[in-house]
Amino acid sequence: MSPAMSPAMSPVLSPVMPGAADLDVAARPRRRLAWALLLVALAALFSVTGLVTVVVTVAAYPSSRSGCIDTVSPTPQVTGRSRSVPSWDADQQANAQIIAAVGRQLGAPQRAIWIGLATAMQESVLRNLDHGHADSVGLFQQRPSQGWGTVAQLTDPAHAAHKFFIRLLAIPGWDGMPLTQAAQKVQRSAFPEAYAQWEQPAADLLAQIGGTAATGQVCRPSSQPSGQPSGAAATAIKFARAQLGKPYDWGATGPDTFDCSGLIMRSWQAAGVQLPRVSRAQTTAGQRLPLDQVQPGDLVFWSTTGRADDTYHVAMYLGDGQIIEAATTGVPVRERALSLTEHELLPFALRPTTPGSA
Repeated sequence: MSPAMSPAMSPVLSPVMPGAADLDVAARPRRRLAWALLLVALAALFSVTGLVTVVVTVAAYPSSRSGCIDTVSPTPQVTGRSRSVPSWDADQQANAQIIAAVGRQLGAPQRAIWIGLATAMQESVLRNLDHGHADSVGLFQQRPSQGWGTVAQLTDPAHAAHKFFIRLLAIPGWDGMPLTQAAQKVQRSAFPEAYAQWEQPAADLLAQIGGTAATGQVCRPSSQPSGQPSGAAATAIKFARAQLGKPYDWGATGPDTFDCSGLIMRSWQAAGVQLPRVSRAQTTAGQRLPLDQVQPGDLVFWSTTGRADDTYHVAMYLGDGQIIEAATTGVPVRERALSLTEHELLPFALRPTTPGSA
């Protein structure tokens, strides 16, 4: 997501402050207002009813592959950085075993089981709860009033997992969606991006409980262009990857936090190319190419309307079907798989103009 303007800049980075006409807030102002109203309403509800909500957050995973996981084997420790690893007790691991077993009984691929584990981590922290928001219960916080089943059925971990996988596998193209989008299609959560924080923990736990049967590719195999970055593109990619694990902050352009367009601007600035500050302006800052010709270092964009003027997000293509992005609040800078059929993805890539080029 792109901001209206950046906060205070680091003295080593030149400030780039957009004018009022360039503020990248037009794409989603109503959505932001809706979120604010929702949070106010929830706060009022909790103060009146005495309900207590527990929000579980995993510290940003500073792995070199945070986001989309190529294999379900645990990611090795990254030298020089601490790694926060969730600790699952016997009850939580038993519930994870049930989810994985049900998925395998249904013939679900490893990616589906990975999504199921991450979803249950977010919804219940792998606890078979007898309570939740409204009438939500169980590992997946499914609601009897929404046709998921009876309370007795939904507090049976095997039945709850079965219902989740049946709905997931029925979604056209689920295996080409980012985890957050696939989980949201099933769960219809008020906070869909929250699932992203469990991508790596779910992959690690799946490896622990699955043994050799769990090895294999979790990310959707890519048929997208790869190529090797060179010159300015290689420099931009190197800078962007050095930011992996840093927090998302709407309006930030580094050095400690970034939003989507701030990360892109600073990455290409390191390569000697000055891009506009906001994502929709970045759609015009170079050569447009068909999306299937995307190369490492190129930019890809998302728009609510299919028009570049309504762009709300930008990421950098890394090659081999991967992108790097500062996605949204609560999700650190990460790499993940890109599907060329993703919802709201614009049909072109942009190659930033390098010095001396047309």
